[in-house]
Amino acid sequence: MTSATEIGLYVHIPFCQHRCHFCAFYLEIAHVDRITRFCSALIHEIRLHRRHHPLNGRMLQSIYFGGGTPTALSPDQLVSLLKVIQTTWPTSPTVEITVEAHPSSVTREGLTTLAQAGFTRISFGAESMREQDFVPIGRHGQVQDTATAVQAAREAGFLNINLDLMYGLPGQSLQDWQRTLELILPLNPSHLSCYALTIEEGTKLAQDIARHRVSPVDDQLQLEMESSTEQVLTQTGFIQYEISNYAKPAWRCRHNLLYWTGGEYLGLGPSAQSYVNGTRFGNVADLDQYEADLNENRLPITDSTRLSRSERDRDTLVFGLRLLHGVPLQAVAGADRDSEIGHLITDGFLSTDHERLWLTPLGRRYADSVAERLF
Repeated sequence: MTSATEIGLYVHIPFCQHRCHFCAFYLEIAHVDRITRFCSALIHEIRLHRRHHPLNGRMLQSIYFGGGTPTALSPDQLVSLLKVIQTTWPTSPTVEITVEAHPSSVTREGLTTLAQAGFTRISFGAESMREQDFVPIGRHGQVQDTATAVQAAREAGFLNINLDLMYGLPGQSLQDWQRTLELILPLNPSHLSCYALTIEEGTKLAQDIARHRVSPVDDQLQLEMESSTEQVLTQTGFIQYEISNYAKPAWRCRHNLLYWTGGEYLGLGPSAQSYVNGTRFGNVADLDQYEADLNENRLPITDSTRLSRSERDRDTLVFGLRLLHGVPLQAVAGADRDSEIGHLITDGFLSTDHERLWLTPLGRRYADSVAERLF
């Protein structure tokens, strides 16, 4: 578990130039007037939260601008929002400040503006280094954009650079995925997030698969790709610290670690989720309603749940087991699940040293199924 004093801030920027076919996040197509109105509403939300003192004087350990595509906003707009945050809440001297970006949406000048303003980490949605993979998932841009963006970010002063990659894409072979990894490594990122493609209900990709326009996901092939990822990256200096995440030494993502270790975070922007003072709550997933609520000096919260001890234990187990070092055994043991934990150990999905509990390599392949068996 993280220290009770640690807390992070997540800012959801709900704009993209295009919606990828696999994307199920709440977003709007970027238009200048909508972005301007959103920025004003977001500043109002920050000021309303300040009145409620949700951080209780705690310092922000991390600030994460996600989306959507945060760099759909101009660098000056992002810097202005960051300044409002920093003047509203105290931040740690070593705060991690991340901005997500599409590789084609940045320039060296804009990245320099962000780095000089205090952004310390950038995360590019590379997805693949094979342009044929972009077509079925509706991902715009070119493969070369990623290399260009990484070089520009490094020249601008970013030392902490993450690349998001996806495997198991329609038509992608094991060799194709291994080639993507081979092409990514010379870019020398400090962090890699490698996710298996999941088909979200209601997305265009789900519709295309249902209509037989795109081949369905091959679960067995995805497992082979996952195994290959572990082998290639751990042999080239990366440390796997979570099922989908790999980092060079000292470059683990501090913000995401809050989610996996029971840490707390405040979410801003439409659809953003929060976990503060033992309560989970979420914002309305509609930009118009978000703005309307704030115009009436009302926080745009649609649901709020105070977690019981058993619910907190459940989350500790589900999220904590994603970490390779697992969770303290005492934090998850209980008469209602001890038996199932024993079965999962016998079946080879879990392992323990009688102090901690963690997923075995086999368990990591079937993490979702393991989680289901524990409830």
